[in-house]
Amino acid sequence: MPGTRGPVPVPLKANGRDLTQEILDSLAEKDSFKTNEEFPDVPQQEIKAALDRLGSRSMIQYDTLDSEQILLTQEGRMIAEEGSHEYKVWEVVKSKGKIAIKDLPKVVGADTAKIGQGAAFKNKWIKKDGDSLLPVADSPKDTAREILADIQSTKSVADPKVFADLKKRKLATTGKVITYNVRKGPKYAKEMVVEVTDLTADMLANGSWQSANFKPYNFKALGAAQNSGALHPLMKVRAEFRAIFFNQGFVEMPTSRFVESGFWNFDALFVPQQHPARDQQDTFFISDPSKADMPREDPIGEAAMDAMEGGARLLYQPKEPRKLVPRDYKKYFNDVKTVHQDGLFGSTGYRYPFSEDESLRLVLRTHTTAVSTWCLHRLAEDPRPARYFSIDRVFRNETVDATHLAEFHQVEGVIADFGLTLGGLMRFMEDFFGKLGLTNLRFKPAYNPYTEPSMEIFGYHIGLAKWVEIGNSGMFRPEMLEPMGLPKDLRVYGFGLSLERPTMIKYGVSNIRDLLGHKVDLGFIETNAAVRLDKN
Repeated sequence: MPGTRGPVPVPLKANGRDLTQEILDSLAEKDSFKTNEEFPDVPQQEIKAALDRLGSRSMIQYDTLDSEQILLTQEGRMIAEEGSHEYKVWEVVKSKGKIAIKDLPKVVGADTAKIGQGAAFKNKWIKKDGDSLLPVADSPKDTAREILADIQSTKSVADPKVFADLKKRKLATTGKVITYNVRKGPKYAKEMVVEVTDLTADMLANGSWQSANFKPYNFKALGAAQNSGALHPLMKVRAEFRAIFFNQGFVEMPTSRFVESGFWNFDALFVPQQHPARDQQDTFFISDPSKADMPREDPIGEAAMDAMEGGARLLYQPKEPRKLVPRDYKKYFNDVKTVHQDGLFGSTGYRYPFSEDESLRLVLRTHTTAVSTWCLHRLAEDPRPARYFSIDRVFRNETVDATHLAEFHQVEGVIADFGLTLGGLMRFMEDFFGKLGLTNLRFKPAYNPYTEPSMEIFGYHIGLAKWVEIGNSGMFRPEMLEPMGLPKDLRVYGFGLSLERPTMIKYGVSNIRDLLGHKVDLGFIETNAAVRLDKN
């Protein structure tokens, strides 16, 4: 919103009074004063606004005085003005001579009757006569009211025990009181003069600029907060992951399908249909529609993959143009079924009745390895060394805690080549995470249905003071690769890494819910450095 040009108007009166003018009038009669004495009924916020208004014009100067004083609560102020509960009870009993106990609340109120009756009995001001009350004292002294009235005027109490009792009864408390010592400034005047903020053409023409009172610039004033955009720490680490992959000759895979069939998500990966991961307590199943088509051509995915390969800097350039051989999806499906049910390609399989209905159930993908499987099946058209990666969301029916969410990111990588060994995979992981600044890694043997041998990767989290799993890896089994039509001597590394957990380690986050989800603090995102300079 543009500022107002021209003269700065004198502030309007607030609540029927011009406080700035009253301050100037007070200084006309004296050199200085304290605001709590001169304006005891004006709230601190209003007096401060008026002082700042005059101080910015150098018409006054003031000092801030902070002090801790004893203040009355609302009930305490009421007693100081109207009398204590016990005195009100005695007064009613005295005036009536005798009053039924049940009628007392109707006269003095329920709260006063409840509190004051006991105190009046204790002070021996009244006594009980059957179901009625009779006066005992002739003219008792309302000490409680006198003490509270004195505190209200002096803001102090001499006896600490008295204050402790009043505080216990919630009649008084301590509070910080701000007052100001005000004195005349170098430009003091009895009235506020109009200040001009801009030199206009009219002022130059009529000569009024020569006598105008220009408002000085306030170079200490803070500008409006600029709410600029900020990259989420996850997106920063994701960008680092992608840069590392691209620099090592990887091609990004299209991962736009959050929903996959059980065939691509489990069966093609040689995951048995009785595996616990396929239970409802671990996987989100789609209810409508509940089943997918049989595996078939995917023109959209093919086009996306062609575009990504065309724009990538491939580590292995094909010597000849790619030969497109139509894929036999029916044969692929049947070979996967046979590998599970009876064994094939030298494997004994799992030897269980393979269910096509189970294979076609739709699920929210539990890993992006389903996309890697599709890309490897595509690679079987023209087998060659290749590197693929993807970074996208996956879904698991997890119990949410400090390191687990039901929705998270998976960094998926696949390396296909001849003569690969497990040691080469370990070295690749060390080099890969070393580029992220994570050098302290551990590898642990693990079991995966689709990789053998398999390894879990752990990184040390300084904030949690423990080793945290940040990835899983291994070499894809022949039962997964050979049904696709890939040659026996072409081996494939597969690794699925976490995006959240390395980010937690790098940014010192102890709870994953502070990094992803509805509890994320926007201040945390905005205050993190745009670029990290902590790498070796």
